[in-house]
Amino acid sequence: MTNKVFQQIWDQLRGKRTQYKEFLEKVTIKELRGIKDLTVRFSFPVSVIAGPNACGKSTVLFACACAYKAPSKNHRNYFPSTLFPNLMIKANQDLSDKAHKTSFEFGYIYQGKNTNVKWNKGKSWGPSASKRPERILYLRTITNLSHPTEVRSVLRIGLGIFQSSVITSDLIAFAQRILPFQYQEVVLISKNQKDLLFVKRSDIPDTKYSEFHMSAGERAILRISKDISDFRDAIVLIDEIEAGLHPFTQQQFMLELQRIALRNNLQIIVSTHSPVILECVPVEARIFLERTSDNVIIKPVYKDIIQKAFYGQSVEKLNILCEDDIGEAFILGVLDVLNPVLCLIPDDIKVGHDTGKDEFVNHIVALSKFQQLDNFIFILDGDAHPKENELISKAKELGSPIKPLFLPGDVPEFWAWTTLNNYSVDYAGILGITQTDLLRTMQRLDQLFNNAADRPAQIMKNKFITFCENLKMSNTELMRKIARLEAQRQSTEIKSFMQNFELLIRNWQSRK
Repeated sequence: MTNKVFQQIWDQLRGKRTQYKEFLEKVTIKELRGIKDLTVRFSFPVSVIAGPNACGKSTVLFACACAYKAPSKNHRNYFPSTLFPNLMIKANQDLSDKAHKTSFEFGYIYQGKNTNVKWNKGKSWGPSASKRPERILYLRTITNLSHPTEVRSVLRIGLGIFQSSVITSDLIAFAQRILPFQYQEVVLISKNQKDLLFVKRSDIPDTKYSEFHMSAGERAILRISKDISDFRDAIVLIDEIEAGLHPFTQQQFMLELQRIALRNNLQIIVSTHSPVILECVPVEARIFLERTSDNVIIKPVYKDIIQKAFYGQSVEKLNILCEDDIGEAFILGVLDVLNPVLCLIPDDIKVGHDTGKDEFVNHIVALSKFQQLDNFIFILDGDAHPKENELISKAKELGSPIKPLFLPGDVPEFWAWTTLNNYSVDYAGILGITQTDLLRTMQRLDQLFNNAADRPAQIMKNKFITFCENLKMSNTELMRKIARLEAQRQSTEIKSFMQNFELLIRNWQSRK
């Protein structure tokens, strides 16, 4: 049900995106915090920046905060000089930050038209703030009320004259849909540019408290709800959005953020380490950063199985990466037989696909950086055999030897087709048709596709799909049935694969 709700909001946001007259489309950062040259593009109204520690997530977010000029004195302006200050000690240059010729360049849709602005740092930053487009911008960083200097400063609100105002229900409706509390009243107490929230609860009589006694999650959600609920056409930037939030609350938070983005034409960019946050936006909204020796780069969106390994999947799970859904179906059919033998349950192993054979080397490199190679088995189609030495050499170079496996046949559909033909008596009964009808259908399709103009592997895939359509069965369902039966009887074509597959799984079990 939740997935369906997210899919609906994603489709609505995709449709609404073309109506935005204000949108930050890209930021280019040069020579800053180990970033040599990085361009980050935003295409979806709610974007998530992810990656390991020290990969530049906050740097990108803070750079975005410099993109706009505040439309009035009621809104805060952000400048590179304040968000990216340098420590300079004239008496000791060794204790001073090294100055670089840093630059930011922004590409926008502003008032419905494309425009660009560039900041350059020489001795000081330029251009003047007046050249930036005007737009309400909200930046939320990780803050708390535990630092002694902050506590002392905020406590002074209660001394002398201060202002207080009741926050309307409209401004906390966002929070009320997420938090499991009922608020009778929320008051903002302020003095000398410092403020503090104070709440009275209606769900528990005589319960009232300030932010000093709120959880980090309650405080963050109330603050953000109060701050952005009445924004229109604004840009909202939130650093480490998951901080202090339970996974379920993270999911609800992201849903409400996307709903308010849809209602109020907001552009929202957040950074995160959380797999829950990542899964709350569509693939085109996920931006993965990775640090190299001299730069930060954008990684292609990780396949689901790799993403889970990087962002929270238990190390007690074995991951299997193959090329497509047919390969996955073959592997699952074999596991149907092996799991009881190896005392495994289906949840112990995660099989993922949707990655071309040419991408496997890159995946090995990425997984090695996260020290995840020992939890992966790589299984490719038979026509990828020429890549075996390259894969083995790359993993050995990275200090984590692997043994890639290869499915029988050039592609598994070819193996399945041959198996159906060789054991037509058995499969006719399993498929509920006569042997004559089975062989006649296969012969007709062989003739139909005999002169097809395409790669042999693709012709075989299309032939197998057409065969399954005739049977009113999905191609993955049939592949899993065939792989399961052949694994049970240890047929010659699959026996070698099963033995190697079982050995790799046992090796993984012994390392746990």
